[in-house]
Amino acid sequence: MHHAAGRGQVALQHAEKHYPLSATAPFHVNSARAGIQVIPILGYAFACALVLILCTGARSNATAQVISLRYGQAISAAKSIFSLPIFVGEREGFFSRAGLNFKIIIPIPGGSDKMIDALHDDTVDVTHVAVPFLIRAALNGSDAVAIAAEFTNPIYSLVAKPEIKSFADLKGKLLGLADEAGTITISTRKLLAMHGVGAKDVRVKIIEGTPTRWNCLKRGECDAVPLGQPQDLIARKEGFRVLGISNDAVPDFLYTVTAVRKSWAEKNRDAVVRYLRGLSAAFKFIRDPANRQAVIKTIVETNATPADIAQQTLAFYFEPERGVLPKQGEINVKGLSQVISFMGEAGLLKQPLPAAERFVELKYLPMAGVK
Repeated sequence: MHHAAGRGQVALQHAEKHYPLSATAPFHVNSARAGIQVIPILGYAFACALVLILCTGARSNATAQVISLRYGQAISAAKSIFSLPIFVGEREGFFSRAGLNFKIIIPIPGGSDKMIDALHDDTVDVTHVAVPFLIRAALNGSDAVAIAAEFTNPIYSLVAKPEIKSFADLKGKLLGLADEAGTITISTRKLLAMHGVGAKDVRVKIIEGTPTRWNCLKRGECDAVPLGQPQDLIARKEGFRVLGISNDAVPDFLYTVTAVRKSWAEKNRDAVVRYLRGLSAAFKFIRDPANRQAVIKTIVETNATPADIAQQTLAFYFEPERGVLPKQGEINVKGLSQVISFMGEAGLLKQPLPAAERFVELKYLPMAGVK
């Protein structure tokens, strides 16, 4: 405020220069008592207005200081479509315009099950995480909660070698699956069961991340794997066979979220709200057809994906609307409840099952203007 006051004095002197005192000035200030030079009413009013603007600007600058925020990204998601909202927010400047010095951190080791650990060891401030890992950590004592949705209803294709023509051909074969506790594997096993393939009918290798599973299939080491976009579209183009999609076997659910420690968020509310504003702007940008080419470019450059496949991916999501992405980062609590049910059915959670509300903190979204 000292700088603003100094600039206010300059403003007063500027007003006196341009509005010199006349012999008939209608209003006088006793300069001995006021400590400023005598000026007519118009000049004084102008100067006061300028002082107010300068002082208000000084306060605004103080409250609009840039805040550093470290975002944790799993290495398995960093080169996949599931990083799209974050990369768009970063590349299009939405996080910086929200007043953040935004940095993406990949914890080492950075598997999906390590992301909540990164919050607790102060490696990151907020983190990407698949919902089952958040639930498991919270039940083990973490105060981590979801503050925004990132992907709400993922579409995973079960992709097999060309010679495998049906689900029945998978019996005795090696499948590359994700973590057994995750929704990818839970939904894939449900899809297999729908077609008469039980858990004991196949051999399983745990492989984290769609890009890594895709490489296993291409090398011929895996006979079939679940793949997200755009790798499943690339696989189909290269002659691999898509046997089915996860959505055939499971209802809508909440897939990945941004999580934060509840205690940290309470102390850093401004940072949380700024992040949510930037994320919300990124979702709006992605969904606007006028920005389709810019979004395609981001997918191409961050996923090493051909432009035609990137375009097909977006068309797959939005033409028609499949609810793969939230509109602004809003959390579907019912979808989170569905994940809890999945985990209960798989024997990963004990009865009685916990309420979904235990794992979310919804108060920050409205603060960021998300309805």
